[in-house]
Amino acid sequence: MTRAEHTSALRHRIYEILEHGPVGDHIARFVSRMLVVLIIVNLVAVALASVPDLDQRFGMLFLVVEALSLVVFTLEFVLRIWIAVEHQHYLRLKPAEMRLRYVLSPDGIIDLLAVAPFWISLLTGADLRVLLVFRMVRFLKLTRYSPGMRSLLDAVNSERRALFGCLVILIGAAMIAGSIMHLIEAQAQPDKFGTIPDAMWWAIVTLATVGYGDVTPITVLGKLFASVVILGGLIIVALPVGIIATAFANEIHRRDFVVTWSMVARVPLFAGLEAADIADISRLLRAQMVEAGTVIVRRGDTGHSMYFVASGEVEIELPQQRLRLGVGDFFGEIAVLRRARRSATVTSITRTNLLVLDAHDLEALMEREQRIADRIQEVMRDRIASDQITPTGDMAAGETEQGEKSRPASSREKAGETRAKRKRPVE
Repeated sequence: MTRAEHTSALRHRIYEILEHGPVGDHIARFVSRMLVVLIIVNLVAVALASVPDLDQRFGMLFLVVEALSLVVFTLEFVLRIWIAVEHQHYLRLKPAEMRLRYVLSPDGIIDLLAVAPFWISLLTGADLRVLLVFRMVRFLKLTRYSPGMRSLLDAVNSERRALFGCLVILIGAAMIAGSIMHLIEAQAQPDKFGTIPDAMWWAIVTLATVGYGDVTPITVLGKLFASVVILGGLIIVALPVGIIATAFANEIHRRDFVVTWSMVARVPLFAGLEAADIADISRLLRAQMVEAGTVIVRRGDTGHSMYFVASGEVEIELPQQRLRLGVGDFFGEIAVLRRARRSATVTSITRTNLLVLDAHDLEALMEREQRIADRIQEVMRDRIASDQITPTGDMAAGETEQGEKSRPASSREKAGETRAKRKRPVE
């Protein structure tokens, strides 16, 4: 390996670590969690350092935390600039343009504000009290490591126009309510409602349902109008809450749909399907992530679902042997179709992403997609004919035996005739 190839491999590895690499990457997960812990510790230290007694007793400890945070965040920022060329959506740009695009991105600006002012202060010796604000900016770095916070920000961004409309409504309602209250209470309380801006303070506080109580109407008409404004404030406040809640739920649904879609595309059984067909199947499947060592199905359980391995590896534990299944393999279909119980225990070997298909959805899918039905039936026939477990699928023998016992006699006779025909040599 040449030096350039070694540098490229190292850069790609650092990219995987900092940008949440492949599933099961323990180093990437450790680095991510350590950065989150450091951010939280840094924010706690900032808050406690503002207490004079604590700053006097633990000032050196707070200084060490700040120095460590500054070094780590600076190193992280430099490394992110270096690995910016690995981002897929920057591939059409030149390396310098890729790095500049990252620095000017929201994440890059947050990373820059988290370190640059402190180095300026150290180099110039300036006592910048505003640095306290920039230290709290580091809280925004958590959005990179928290999918929930990222989804919430995406939801707010997607509904920014509607939220801006709510703000305009609030401002308009405050101006109207303040003007009317000024006319009602100006003579009774000239010091509090003597001008429209003074009355607008009361209107904003009331519409926001905060109600400080520092400015209140005293006339009968003023109190009646205040009651109307309070009820209107409940509606106005509920608008952005409902918008954000709905957008957040849609964002989570969209993210889960995209994840399921990408996982479906990796399963060879669904290869060659059109986009519309994959979308339909994605709605039937539900994604499930299990950590290493998790029991997915247990021997003796009723088979309610079929499983596809989208990433990772699972192990089937049998009385005489253990078999492993990897990406693209599936298991559990025989127990589902034959209404049988599981004959073996399946455990995840690594962190594994599964696609789960319930029994009634599997039957509906096989009725609608003949190619998928033929493939599943073919695998079942191979497993039943061999009377053993193959490296590509389910624990066939036990489940088949239980399924045969639970079927009507006529069905068993037909199945026997089918097997006899299959074993009969071609004339």
